[in-house]
Amino acid sequence: MKKYLFKRILFSIFSLLVVVVLVMIMVYTLIDRSVIFQTDDTWNKKSNNDRGLYEHVQYQKYGYLTFEDYSNFVKNKYMEIYGDDYYKQSDYLADKNAIQKAETFQENPTVQEFIQTYAAKGYEFKYYAPMLYKSGKTKPGGTGYLLAVDNTNVFVRLGRYLKNFFSIETTKDVQDPNLTDRYVRFEKDPYSGLFAIVGSGTQHKYLLYFNNRFPFIHQNWFRINLGTSYTMYRGQEITNVITRPTGDLKNTRQQFPADMGTDKYSDTAIDFHTLSYNASGELSDAEKEQFTDNYSVYTYQRSGLSPLGNSFVMGLISTVLAYLIGLPIGVRMARKKDGLADKIGNAYIVFIMAVPSLAYIFILAAIGTTLFHLPYKFATAEVKLLAYILPIISLTIPQVASLMKWMRRYMIDQMNSDYVKFARAEGLSEKEIFKIHISRNAMIYIVHGIPGSILFCLVGAFITETAYGVPGVGRLLINSVSHYDNGIVVAMTVVYTALALTSVIAGDLLLAKYDPRISLTADKGGGR
Repeated sequence: MKKYLFKRILFSIFSLLVVVVLVMIMVYTLIDRSVIFQTDDTWNKKSNNDRGLYEHVQYQKYGYLTFEDYSNFVKNKYMEIYGDDYYKQSDYLADKNAIQKAETFQENPTVQEFIQTYAAKGYEFKYYAPMLYKSGKTKPGGTGYLLAVDNTNVFVRLGRYLKNFFSIETTKDVQDPNLTDRYVRFEKDPYSGLFAIVGSGTQHKYLLYFNNRFPFIHQNWFRINLGTSYTMYRGQEITNVITRPTGDLKNTRQQFPADMGTDKYSDTAIDFHTLSYNASGELSDAEKEQFTDNYSVYTYQRSGLSPLGNSFVMGLISTVLAYLIGLPIGVRMARKKDGLADKIGNAYIVFIMAVPSLAYIFILAAIGTTLFHLPYKFATAEVKLLAYILPIISLTIPQVASLMKWMRRYMIDQMNSDYVKFARAEGLSEKEIFKIHISRNAMIYIVHGIPGSILFCLVGAFITETAYGVPGVGRLLINSVSHYDNGIVVAMTVVYTALALTSVIAGDLLLAKYDPRISLTADKGGGR
């Protein structure tokens, strides 16, 4: 068993790396990177050379390249010579403005120094010549720029992604020499009434804590970094995007850290369990009245579920319903083969397989909204709980058909087996044969898919979530593709691939537990 697991885990890790490499190559090399600006309002407001400079700033933020601006090079050079008054010096101004003369800028010694410095590092150079009116006045956004650019190789990007994929917070994370008291310890949590592990010197104050929100135990200690979203969520970590609630702000009566031990309470939506260190500078006067230290950066509490939670809840409920409905009907169809129940069941299976999913989704939506007055879109639902009904039914319908089809097929295959004939010859009743032998053996094929059915509830349903406006991870991926948010595309690929590989291993383990004839300890990876 251990040997099997070790091999499968190694193979899964290798497969995951291959998939991530292929997706990164497609996303970051085969797709023109300029598409990221199609939904960028700031880019649309820029013009001429200013737009080019803005593009390089964004490309660097997205990880496509690193670049150095000649203006910053000149600034750093003269700051070392003159200090903070560098900008008043005539030689600084002369060198800074040298690139505004397209015909002669390369003769400037500082320009030559800049080119030689970065050429030695393998950088390429991009010169935006100044854009002038006939009168000699610079056009809007037409200031000249000289950039040294180093395009990032996709394999370098992959290395950085893997290097930062896992992180564990330590007391050395905060780079602040004024912070001398560094620790990780248990403390009484004033916000939950329970105990929590808190840190000082770590990025987050609360490393492990409990509250009344599912899954009830939470942590900031160990983090999985799936990357950063830029075009859709403007710099937010993707892990936070998919795991934080998406509802309205949720105010509760709480105390700020500085008010602990007093009778002063505030109605606020701040989630104090998310406090992180503010390394940008001293606290403002208002913050000093609210916080006792630099752990003053926070996020807000929101109602509802996260995108991952929405997808999982709907997927899990629909999966449970599908198994409860589909398997018994499949058994009934097999036992009454070619009977009325079998014919009706086969007609339903053919209908679901033949009709596009969008068609029956819209048919169901029309019936649900017209006859039962159920909400169609999540955003317009007055009672959010009712908004889950139509998506759950839409997800259940095809799963029921699939389970009916396969359970019927597997049972009919078993009914024609030799051991069934022997059981009949021994005098067992048809009911006993179906219950003890046929059903159990037919379930072997179904059991292997159960872990995958559960795990893939986390994937979300692309079409269903988009049709009903469900804020889930399936719809998130569709939106990320249309908004060219490559970070989310790569992150979701990692999640989906990891779930697929995990479901295969979990299916094998469950099958070995269910069927005593199957062993995972055989010399060649499993057998009977």
